[in-house]
Parts: sequence; structure tokens; C-alpha cells
Amino acid sequence: MLLTPNIKLAPLDIIQPHILRLWKARQTDKQIVAELQKHFDTQCYGLGLTKFLKVREGMGLRRARQQHHTVETIHEAMGDLRLTYPNAGAREVVSFLFHERNMSVARSVVISYFNIYEPELVLQRKANRLRRRRFWAAGVNDIFAVDQHDKWLRYGLGLHTGIEPFSGRIMWMRVWHSNRNPQLILSYYLDTLDTLGHMPMVTQSDPGSENFGIANAHTTLRQWHNPALQGTLQHRWMQNKKNVMPEIMWSQMRRRFTPGFESLLDHGVMSGWYDSNNILQIMVFRWVFIPWLQRELDAYQDRVNNTRKRRDCNKILPHGVPNLVYNSPEDFGALNFKITVEREALDHVRDLYINPSHVVFDLVPQPLGTLIQHCYEELGCPSVTRQSAWDVYRGLLDVLQVHEEIPSAISVFEDVEEDLPLLENQQDLPYREENNGTYYMGGLGLGMSSARGYVEHKGADICR
Repeated sequence: MLLTPNIKLAPLDIIQPHILRLWKARQTDKQIVAELQKHFDTQCYGLGLTKFLKVREGMGLRRARQQHHTVETIHEAMGDLRLTYPNAGAREVVSFLFHERNMSVARSVVISYFNIYEPELVLQRKANRLRRRRFWAAGVNDIFAVDQHDKWLRYGLGLHTGIEPFSGRIMWMRVWHSNRNPQLILSYYLDTLDTLGHMPMVTQSDPGSENFGIANAHTTLRQWHNPALQGTLQHRWMQNKKNVMPEIMWSQMRRRFTPGFESLLDHGVMSGWYDSNNILQIMVFRWVFIPWLQRELDAYQDRVNNTRKRRDCNKILPHGVPNLVYNSPEDFGALNFKITVEREALDHVRDLYINPSHVVFDLVPQPLGTLIQHCYEELGCPSVTRQSAWDVYRGLLDVLQVHEEIPSAISVFEDVEEDLPLLENQQDLPYREENNGTYYMGGLGLGMSSARGYVEHKGADICR
């Protein structure tokens, strides 16, 4: 687009946030310019590719060719990254360098690094084989699939996630000292709805009382906004390992994210610094490690949501960047089934199902938390990083062990697991599986549509 004398440059304060958002999603310059046209009045303002390149350069955003990275220039950064992500492949490392180090590096450079410094790992990665699982979704916000992950319970850490399957977007990924309390898990879901301002048609999870909170609250919200749904539970219980998308996400996370962090956590356990049977050590471990690990998980979620999925000829769902597919499904020929949530309805279900003073929402018992914070300030408030986490933990433990207030501060420690009854007199949504093993578990037609029938009827519109 050439700017005429009567057309001004689009205001930077309007377009810069969108430039950063699209840059993070690894969009090309032409794609960014095209998308920016939606965010200013094109009758009064304009922005062409040439001018955009100058704006981008002024913002310090430089492509791989401009940064001129080589195997030598990425060597130091790669050394740090491989400690945390030892199993990441070339495609993932390019993403890590971009999101964590602000380095735009060509994939060929990373492959050359691997061939020089990690030839044995290259052979191992080439030997891997994938197992295919089939999943159908009608469009964005058809389903939210939730699941917990117990691999870190040996450290006293419980993981939980929520996935929007059509876009592949991670809606939340949380670490806490519990992943079984239904009030806690429900708070993740309601916090997400509070941020979005809308909800999906149905939620789904594995069977388990820890998911009763989400099942109850989502059903209440759906019936609040559509009284015709009275008497039906707007949540699906996935039997026989069919909660596919969270399982895929956990599998990818186990390969991409957890090995380096588990190595670090195991180091503290094997060194005798952390005993999961020692209450004081448990409390200090929670106070130091959970906030830091949550920041790392937030960064991982942000990377995944802004990274285009690997192209797969067997996949019908969009191959775009999850955040872009979720926020602009019309650009991918898809439908959006989001349901606007009234603030009053959210407040109602919070009051109905969540007790905000419940101890599960405390990182550590409040008296002990106050004491740990005081000791942390005495140490000079050192930052918690991969390199310093165990040092901060041990320093706090040394200071706390000589405090006379410790016995009374930890005396309020108690088990936080409890059950929440499922709504009564609610029928499960219908379920139907095709002869070829495919199935549709969304909310269209109260879930009556089969996967095959739905795709044959609507596939040209939303599944291309």
C-alpha cells in the first residue's frame, strides 16, 4: 500500500501491541501488515510493507537474516538451553531461542550445531515413532478438555491443564501442591472464563471427583444462559483413555519441558536437601519452587500457543498458530461457538462452589508464609532461577530452623483433599461412536451429531 498525501501513517500506539503479538506468533511481514489493517481506520490511515519494515526495525525486531547467527554465536545460549531442555529438537530449539533469548536463528544453523555437538542425540531423535490418535472438534470453543498430571507428585507438586482442542491452544497450565481438590481445579477454569469473557459449549475430563467442580459450575453456567439445557450435565466423562488432547499435550511436555526440570529437582532430593516427609522442608520447597516453576510453565504455554504446529497430512483441524486460530477462527474457515458469560453468573458459581478462605488456596499456611517472607527479606530477596533455586531454598531453611516460631507456624498444616458432590438429577449428554472408532464429543445438537455425519455435512466450511 502506497501512502497518498491525504493518508497518514497508522498511529504507533495502536499498531505496536498488535505488531508484538503477531511477531511473537512468528508471522511474516506481509501477514503482519495484512492483519494490522483490521486495527485502524483505513480511510484515514495507511501502512505499507516498506514503512512497516522501518517501524519493525525501530522496535528492535529483527529477522534471522538480519541477526546473522552462526553455530559459534549461538553456542553459549545453546549450552544454557540444553541444561533445561536436553531433549528438544531443532524446531523446538529455534522456538526457545526466539521466545527466551530474543534470537532469530535459522533452523539450518541449529541443525548444524546438533550435527557438530550432539550427533548421538540426532540419531536417537530420528528413531522415534509417533502413535496416532483421532479426535474430532466442530470449531473453536466447542470443547474445553481438562486433565491433571501426577508425575511430579513425588516432589509434592501437582500439575493441571485445560486445552481448547480445535485450535490446540493451552488455556491454562498450573502447578500447585495439589491437583485433586475440586475447588482448586474449578478456580483454574473460572479464572480463565473471567479473562476470556466467554465459555465453550461443553467441558470434558477423565472420570474423577476432582472434576466435579468444573462439571457442576459449567452445567450451572450453561443452564443459566440457556434454560432449555435444564436436566442435562454439560460435561462429558471420557472413558478408556479418550481424553485425547490433554494426553497429547502431557506427552509433548514430558519430552520437551520436564527432563531438565526433573533433573534439577532430583539433584536436590539425591543431595539430601529435600525430604518429602519433612513438613518444614515441604513448606519451604513449596514457597521457593512453586512460584518459579509457574513462571516457567507460563513461558512454556506462551511458546506453545504462539508456535505453528508441525504440518500433518492426516490432520483436518487448522495448522496455524494456536493463538491466531483461537482468536480469529474466521481466517481459517472455522466457526466459533463461544458463549458470552455474564459477570453475575460467574460471581454466582464462585459463591456457590468455591470457599476462597480454604487452605488449598494457600501456598503455605499463612503464619509460616509471613515468617518465610521475613527471612527471605533478611537474605536480601535473592531472585529464584534454575541456578539459584536450591541455594535460596537451603538459605531459607538454615535461617528458619533456628526460629522459635516454627512449631506454631507449621502446626496448622493439614490435608487439603476433599470431595464435592456432583449435581443430582442431571442426564449425561448422548454419546455415539462410529464403527471405525471415531467419535464426536462436542456440544452441537446436544452432542447427537456423529463425527462422520458432522464432517460430511460441515467439513467444507470448518475443517479445511
